[in-house]
Amino acid sequence: MTTFSSYHREENFQQIKGNELDVLVIGGGITGAGIALDAKTRGLNTAVFEMQDFAAGTSSRSTKLVHGGLRYLKQYEVKMVAEVGKEREIVYENGPHVTTPEWMMLPFYQDGNFGPFTTSIGLRVYDFLAGVKKDERRKMLKPGEALEKEPLVKEKSLKGAGYYVEYKTDDARLTIEVMKKAVEKGAYAINYAKVVDFIYKSGKIEGAIVEDQISGETHNVYAKKIINAGGPWVDHLREIDGSKQGKSLQLTKGVHLVFSKDRFPLQQAIYFDAPDGRMIFAIPRNKITYVGTTDTSYKGDISHPTMTVNDRDYLLNTINFMFPSLDMTKDDVESSYAGLRPLIAEEGKDPGEISRKDEIFISDSGLISMAGGKLTGYRKMAEEAVNTIVEQLKNEDGILYSYSDTEHLPISGGEVGGSKGFQRFKDRKVAEAIALGIDEETALFLIQKYGANIDKVFEFYQGEKPTADEAGIDHVVFAELTYALEHEMIFKPVDFFVRRTGALFFDIDFVWAHKDRVIDYMAEALHWGAAQKESYTAELEQLLDEAVNPVE
Repeated sequence: MTTFSSYHREENFQQIKGNELDVLVIGGGITGAGIALDAKTRGLNTAVFEMQDFAAGTSSRSTKLVHGGLRYLKQYEVKMVAEVGKEREIVYENGPHVTTPEWMMLPFYQDGNFGPFTTSIGLRVYDFLAGVKKDERRKMLKPGEALEKEPLVKEKSLKGAGYYVEYKTDDARLTIEVMKKAVEKGAYAINYAKVVDFIYKSGKIEGAIVEDQISGETHNVYAKKIINAGGPWVDHLREIDGSKQGKSLQLTKGVHLVFSKDRFPLQQAIYFDAPDGRMIFAIPRNKITYVGTTDTSYKGDISHPTMTVNDRDYLLNTINFMFPSLDMTKDDVESSYAGLRPLIAEEGKDPGEISRKDEIFISDSGLISMAGGKLTGYRKMAEEAVNTIVEQLKNEDGILYSYSDTEHLPISGGEVGGSKGFQRFKDRKVAEAIALGIDEETALFLIQKYGANIDKVFEFYQGEKPTADEAGIDHVVFAELTYALEHEMIFKPVDFFVRRTGALFFDIDFVWAHKDRVIDYMAEALHWGAAQKESYTAELEQLLDEAVNPVE
């Protein structure tokens, strides 16, 4: 039986080595998680190795929208708009706890990128291509109506606004929930496990050498098929294979700034023109408002992109251009995050113009690499990748596997009866939470985060109070921590505070309030040595510093 707990790391490694794998997936972001789930539901024995934590790269640092790709209409990528628009609805229905509809306002101004006519036509085409539900189709607002919905937007030269629906998500939790469902189906998944080399037989790839980043031990793992879903590291793995030829990746960096709701009291999500013509999102979320993103070529450390002074100032200037009454300064930035987009290079194009399409590369050795793509299209990308694998297995071994079965498969926590059933589910669970002594606001926050898995969190809340008291940790925080240790494979403090709770980005005070006692408890529970504890603490504190202090 497969588990998704750091308490069973060594056991998981031994089980993987003791099994004949059909598929070895390199990369634990949304693409790798989607491939693992699709492969396992077709009966393929599958394992995933991630060199950092799951979702530690691009999959926790996006604008956090499962969107239909309105901006791609401007680039005439009609097929992409149609596909990701339809996939958006599938992602929502399979995991309504991590994805929610969000009305977005697109204001247009005299001499801006969009005008009333072009906006109306564009949104109508978008509704058609993306298969938007009737009650979510676009509306056109007059200037007064736009200002009523969001009084902070610039009034001068405002000609009106388009009003349409995007879908807000928590990208890291979406990734975790997809990976958990793959593990529930029988896949293996281990974080902090780095593929450092490949194993070949007669020139054909047949395995990988995997280094446990915690213990330092190496493991030889064999599989019929190996798929490289390393995101920004795709080309690095192709270099190890000696197959980085032809097309390659172009990495671009996107930075977001986070503000307290008190300082930036945005009522309505906005998609707007920056002074340089880029389109920027400003999105309210719980206690904060976040704004992004930049789009600049990146040549630095892939594992550690950071915000620069130029990134910060660009976004601050953009905010003050669209929301002039705020007069934002660097001192108002509560947090920030930077992520990389692994795009397929297109000569002569600026970063913002490069297509977000995905492609599969197959090397002479047999290594399959998947590059490009969008968060919204992860399920379809996974289906395409596994189709490639099963077609190869059919030709090589005569083995027939079924078609993809993920279109109507709820991800972990999504077993709530779809979007309609989720509202009834929330009502029931809020009542249960209140009976346990959890206030309504906290209950709703937890249910939206964990979905159908909330019962396990409630169990830890109710049953572990003495242990929480002994550790000096708030009961709700301890319930989340225990759940993350036993069911979400956290090993380092950053796993909990960044990927499982999102607190470092969206509730940085939560991190400052709880980090010391959480670290003490994790150190004891996971048997860290003194050097480990010092290193992991320093890693979290560095991220806390970088969230508010840009590099020069």
